[in-house]
Amino acid sequence: MSSTAKGKTGETPAAKQRRVWDRAAPSYDRQIVLLERIQFGGGREWLGARVRGRVLEVAIGTGRNLPHYPADATLTGIELSPAMLGIARQRAAHLGRSVDLQEGDAERLPFDDASFDTVVCALSLCAIPHPVKAIGEMKRVLVPGGRLLLLDHIGSTWPPVYAAQWLLERVTIRAAGEHFTRRQLPLVRAAGFEIVETERLKAGTVERVHAVKPN
Repeated sequence: MSSTAKGKTGETPAAKQRRVWDRAAPSYDRQIVLLERIQFGGGREWLGARVRGRVLEVAIGTGRNLPHYPADATLTGIELSPAMLGIARQRAAHLGRSVDLQEGDAERLPFDDASFDTVVCALSLCAIPHPVKAIGEMKRVLVPGGRLLLLDHIGSTWPPVYAAQWLLERVTIRAAGEHFTRRQLPLVRAAGFEIVETERLKAGTVERVHAVKPN
């Protein structure tokens, strides 16, 4: 079903995601802080160390990557949830960072071709309804030679853990569109990116990807 097609409830996938994340926004930072420390420790710093130039963060959420971006980066963030975006605005103001924050859909980025030197997406492709479409949009808005930086949880390399993730998905996909057995790296390759470096951590459940758009 496309993101414009309506399901049984009359709600599009994008509308469902907006509703889910608007509801989660007030408690999101409190809930994720321990998980980030245990599961994704160092991931946001890894992303920040690799950005350059004009940076677009897709699904910026509450702006948890903002403290890790270099001072000379020009920052733009797009987010489907207005409530999450409101918290990101507060965080940017608190940090004294100038960030162009916009409401929008990762599958239909409101930017011209070749607008950014770096695109970042952290802990979000696991929940974007159509990740192939979103990765295609990220490629479109990157300049030739531009960097794509991803951080996400993925299906484990350990069969017992993978089985548990699969069972968990039976609930989370229906409730919040959250996938635990997706893997983004094959989609990035299929989109025509050149892979620069990857890291797979935590029993293979976490992956970092640095790729470039060919010249």
